[in-house]
Amino acid sequence: MAPRNDGPEPSRRLVGIGLMMGALVCFTAIDTSAKWLGRSLPPLEISFFRYFIAFLVSAIVFNPVTARHAWTTRRPALQILRALFLLGSTVFNFIALRHLQLAETMSIIFGVPFLVALLAVPLLGETVGGKRWGAIAVGFLGVLLVTRPTAAHFDPAMLWAFAAAICYAGYVLVTRMLSGIDSTASLLLLPAGAAVVMLAPVLPSIWVTPATTHDWMLLCVTGLGGAAGHFLLILAYARAPASVLSPFIYAQIVWMTLSGWLVFGDVPGAWTIAGATVVIASGLWLVQLERGRRNVATTAAR
Repeated sequence: MAPRNDGPEPSRRLVGIGLMMGALVCFTAIDTSAKWLGRSLPPLEISFFRYFIAFLVSAIVFNPVTARHAWTTRRPALQILRALFLLGSTVFNFIALRHLQLAETMSIIFGVPFLVALLAVPLLGETVGGKRWGAIAVGFLGVLLVTRPTAAHFDPAMLWAFAAAICYAGYVLVTRMLSGIDSTASLLLLPAGAAVVMLAPVLPSIWVTPATTHDWMLLCVTGLGGAAGHFLLILAYARAPASVLSPFIYAQIVWMTLSGWLVFGDVPGAWTIAGATVVIASGLWLVQLERGRRNVATTAAR
């Protein structure tokens, strides 16, 4: 989606950054609510409500009458695969959140850009230079600092976080394949609808009735946060290029750490802080390398 031409370029970019920050707050609300609900509800049930409510909101905004394009796809197999990756990422992340701090799961999820860069070589035919390989290696080192995979320190729940990161990397790669083929609205609506269809048959067998009004409200937060967060992302990318917005994604570690402290009393350990710092630094390095590669490509095209 091309940036909107609704004001001076710096102003548009600042608005885009602000919208990105708002989206990250919404995503933090999802994980915080899911961690709280995970004390009493199954992850699959939480995941169902997360997508059911998001689908209802999206269906109202992109209804079949005024936005028919949102309900169609030119590549149904890729859309189904994308929905499976997204659902797997959500379910595995919600399982991990039952045992890990918000900052820990977020630090592992931040390894996704490195997985994407790694998998893009065989799957998308992209080339990775020496500097990008270096950024990938340093990024994985940061993840290892967080997880400390030794018998004395490793928490098995981190395997669920790794599974979530792998699924999300697959989701990102398939999204890149569909970019320019299907509409942005369909990329938002169809995965949520597919997740509802996949989870509905198993819901009766794992159903646990939420005990309090507070729990019902948090279930609504997971869905509304998902819908609002993705809407804000769409608006952000309509006003600023990805190269400008990408570094600000790492601000989510601040929101997650703050939420974990305020809601659960969790204070990240020194290893988590060190690992997150390395992951963020290497991620910003990877973003900078990607900017340089695009600038060279643009100059060559001229």
